[in-house]
Amino acid sequence: MNKITSVCVYCASSTKVDAAYVEAARELGTLLAQAGIRVINGAGNRGLMAALSDAALTAGGQVTGVIPRFMVEQGWHHTGLTELIEVEDMHQRKETMARLSDAVIALPGGCGTLEELMEIITWKQLGLYLNPIVILNTHNYYAPLFAFFRQAVEEHFMGPRHLEMWRMANTPQEAVELVQTTPLWDITVRKFADI
Repeated sequence: MNKITSVCVYCASSTKVDAAYVEAARELGTLLAQAGIRVINGAGNRGLMAALSDAALTAGGQVTGVIPRFMVEQGWHHTGLTELIEVEDMHQRKETMARLSDAVIALPGGCGTLEELMEIITWKQLGLYLNPIVILNTHNYYAPLFAFFRQAVEEHFMGPRHLEMWRMANTPQEAVELVQTTPLWDITVRKFADI
């Protein structure tokens, strides 16, 4: 079992998604809080991000939000978090979230969520982030992404070992279990980062 005290959660800020995605975000927030795991997220005040934060806080958990100053100026930040960290830009936001986390869980999301997920996977491929990465596949949302990864391996843009950089979970409970049981990535991965 990994000693996980904080998990970075990437997720959507859209308010128009199906209720099943919102419920999964709430369940994940509750489970993380019950496990004594701090949530690290982008500090948004809407969509799955807010649902996750509110559920964790309601369950007695702690939430650290990391958000660029320009988003605070727009009023996009959650004002009830345990801790709010303002940063200069999106790059600093992602670096801070990764640095503070013992693992990553990606919920369904759009371009922003995918960009965060692809960057942390790239960091893991390069041996810059060695912690567990779990993709929560609610409603099979990420099936096309998993198919893309397999095609990338088949066409030699990635190596077969790269498919071990993340774990796929079908439920929030499974996601929490996987961040606690997935082995840390070995720094020697740099040997096969080059295909």
